[in-house]
Amino acid sequence: MKTIQVSAAIIHDHAGRIFATQRGYGDMQGGWEFPGGKIEAGETPEAALKREILEELDTQIVVEQFITTVEYDYPNFHLTMHCYWCRVASGTLTLKEHKAARWLSTEELDTVDWLPADKIVVEEIKRRL
Repeated sequence: MKTIQVSAAIIHDHAGRIFATQRGYGDMQGGWEFPGGKIEAGETPEAALKREILEELDTQIVVEQFITTVEYDYPNFHLTMHCYWCRVASGTLTLKEHKAARWLSTEELDTVDWLPADKIVVEEIKRRL
């Protein structure tokens, strides 16, 4: 089974809300996820995250702290997802690839249909907050 290595940004704001995005493409279109993307050869997970958020959301972020690594088997591939607390440094989180986005309070985290691997991250976030 093919393994895909990605980084995910758990972007938070001053009010403690978390930024969630809805996929606008691919097999998992419509599912909610934390933004991010594939780690390229020679790239650190943190560098990949900064690059992906700039490409997908036209925003520069500060990667603050590692949260967890999720290992998850989807039907066609194995996902290794490195997750980090992040905040916006500059930009306005403009959707370039996603269908929708929402700022969610801790109480609202379960109000969107998260992709399976991202559900694991949500549970870790709730455990920590």
